[in-house]
Amino acid sequence: MSGRLYGVGLGPGDPELVTVKAARLISAAEVVVYHSARHGRSIARSVAAPYLREGQIEEQLIYPVTTEATSHPGGYQGALDEFYESCAARLAAHLDAGRDVVVLAEGDPFFYGSYMHLHKRLAPRYEATVVPGVTSVSGASATLGRPLVERDEVLTVLPGTLPSATLAARLAGDDPAVIMKLGRTFGAVREALETAGRLDEAWYVERATTPSERTAPLADVDPETVPYFSIAVLPSRLSPGLSDLAPAPAAPSTASTGEVVVVGLGPAGREWQTPESQAALAAADDLVGYGPYLDRVPANPRQRRHPSDNRVEAERAAFALDLAARGARVAVVSSGDPGVFAMAAAVLEVAEEPRWKHVPVRVVPGLTAAQAVASRVGAPLGHDFCILSLSDRLKPWDVISSRLAAAAAADFVIAIYNPASKSRREQIVAAKALLLEHRDADTPVVVGRDVGGPEESVRIVRLGELDPADIDMRTLLIVGSSQTRTDGHTVYTPRRYPA
Repeated sequence: MSGRLYGVGLGPGDPELVTVKAARLISAAEVVVYHSARHGRSIARSVAAPYLREGQIEEQLIYPVTTEATSHPGGYQGALDEFYESCAARLAAHLDAGRDVVVLAEGDPFFYGSYMHLHKRLAPRYEATVVPGVTSVSGASATLGRPLVERDEVLTVLPGTLPSATLAARLAGDDPAVIMKLGRTFGAVREALETAGRLDEAWYVERATTPSERTAPLADVDPETVPYFSIAVLPSRLSPGLSDLAPAPAAPSTASTGEVVVVGLGPAGREWQTPESQAALAAADDLVGYGPYLDRVPANPRQRRHPSDNRVEAERAAFALDLAARGARVAVVSSGDPGVFAMAAAVLEVAEEPRWKHVPVRVVPGLTAAQAVASRVGAPLGHDFCILSLSDRLKPWDVISSRLAAAAAADFVIAIYNPASKSRREQIVAAKALLLEHRDADTPVVVGRDVGGPEESVRIVRLGELDPADIDMRTLLIVGSSQTRTDGHTVYTPRRYPA
């Protein structure tokens, strides 16, 4: 027997506004499905998270395009049609196997929801049930404390993607209205409201019912701060005593300050980032970091960016903490993992000062450069290994050399960060000589440069043939142990060590 398809509405954002039926179906489902953009974050999944359980199959449907252009021969609509056909086929495989499938939908599944595109393709072949949810329109009305419609009024719901002139014509008159899908359309929507003579009665509601909800007279809103999940509301004019009522303020924050989140970007582009790191970057008000690393984060006009030189970690940390102390949500970006020779330690060191003790600091991990380089050749880090930096800017060379000698004598595989720079060449020469005191000249060494980037280069060489002249600051070395094996293309260190 085939499984059953459920389109489940989650409401406007507050997990407590998920219906009892929706919560029950989400918990019972064998397969849970949710949409996301390419950044990997899913609002639907975050709302449903309290009702998920271990062992469920999760299918993430990643839109091929959102607002950007596409090279698909069918254009934007062609790309989406192909996407939905592919997604429907994925879900049909579960349904054919007898698994019940729950598709999560923000708000109501049939109210501007993506679920409807799957429903149209699958409902003719499988049993399908739609579970309604509280819409964002209802959530916004409740947040404002203003009735939407009364008596003979007619509520009009409009997408902000309509041309401004069309919107203005639809808004003519006195009846209540709601305009969805703001974000990039906000300027045109504001123009339409002004043309229709209704700007002064319009309210702006952002992320209704969530901890980050925001309300304001629409005329006062900065277009650069408007996300997609916001709507414009022209409420009922008929409620006595409410015509001049200001919207209910958003729930006050429980924190008196902002927060510093030290975020690992991974070794290269966005595809190396985790959904958690992408979410932390998206939530930030301010981005702080070394200029080239900040350049790897897509620009967002809502956010302030503060690039700096790579040699001012303590000053950068203090700057970020000061911003957070004044209420900002600050993301300090770090290449690779922020806890490995990067900004996490710098921020925590500075945060020990009494003036920063009250500022929350958390660390979001990232894929390390060592892991990235290792993945290109196999599994050189398959047994015990250690990580060392050859930079003597913050520690003396005699400490570095003694640690390198100890690691080499203990037969660790060694990942070497910061092996050389334009002004620091002698360390890699000395390190090679020291390693050869403990390792055979045939020991494989992986030389990885700009892994994941446009100039990626990964080579396997013998330790005795390692040329220090080929090494720079963008290079990472993995020096094998006595047990590390290679065929010239693949490198791995066996999990078992000889007795």
